[in-house]
Amino acid sequence: MTERIGLLAFWKNYDRALYLRAAQLADELGYDSFWVPEGWGYEIVSLLSEMAVHTKRIKLGTGILNVFSRSPGVIAMSAATLDEISEGRLILGLGTSGARVIEGFHGREFKRPLTQLRDVIRVVRTLLAGGKLSEAGAKLHDYRSFSLEMRPVRPSIPIYVAALQQKSITSIGELADGWIPTFWPYEELKQGHGWIAEGAAKAGRDPKEIVTAPFTTVLPLGDAGKKQAKEIIAFYIAGMGDYYKALLTGFGYGETCERVEALYRDKATRAQAKDAVSDAMMEALMIAGDPRHCVDELRRRRAYGIDLPILNLPNDLPWPTVEQFIRAMAPRG
Repeated sequence: MTERIGLLAFWKNYDRALYLRAAQLADELGYDSFWVPEGWGYEIVSLLSEMAVHTKRIKLGTGILNVFSRSPGVIAMSAATLDEISEGRLILGLGTSGARVIEGFHGREFKRPLTQLRDVIRVVRTLLAGGKLSEAGAKLHDYRSFSLEMRPVRPSIPIYVAALQQKSITSIGELADGWIPTFWPYEELKQGHGWIAEGAAKAGRDPKEIVTAPFTTVLPLGDAGKKQAKEIIAFYIAGMGDYYKALLTGFGYGETCERVEALYRDKATRAQAKDAVSDAMMEALMIAGDPRHCVDELRRRRAYGIDLPILNLPNDLPWPTVEQFIRAMAPRG
């Protein structure tokens, strides 16, 4: 049986032609899915529509579409449209993002994020199944009896949710089809799986049917890859708000996080922040080393409940480097 592996582009310095080429090569090599993120650059649905008409088999994922910048109804319409263009290959990846982006860029109030996420899932499910919005069970709005005036290719699209907190992860077990953890130590995935099982039990679902699909950074560059891994971790701990610092503190890395943040906060010592990242933390969060080790290690970690690792593609590098990475990490039969 062929291993399931996905690929994830990066939204900063996004090269449209290069990533389209990457999606086509991934399609040829048997990758499960290709995911495109959205920050404040390219718009995600248009990019995936272009990929849909230039690929044949590979699934296409929104990684991640936030639930505030578009209304629940627009998200449902976009999902139905993109699923039709791709002939049934869409995976709808959703997340809440954070107040800094939702309020500071999109100009929307970041209020009751988990309820907003749950409402979007309910609205998408209801409209794709041919139901009326008034029947969706949404909590934040009193919808009228609208339904989609088109016939979706599929009455249900896989919905994966990026989440780090307990209540959100429990909701995945209740409402969604997949969990996308980011910067979650692979040996600790069992905690998230336990929360998913709690949610699944509420809804009478089998938690084994819910896919664990972590965004995974793999750096097959020898010692240089390990150094780069520590630089990335330091940035996420100290430069991406409090989410990842709080997550990693909860897993016992509190002292390391404090040292990294103290060094990163001062521009005079920021370059030293990476040196405060321990080897143990780096190995828990990323895969780095020579290419053979990276392939073997990715396969070994599946035993911890990883169903679909989604690998971050090299960023802001020329096509030969990106192609080499895609071929080196391609799924084996």
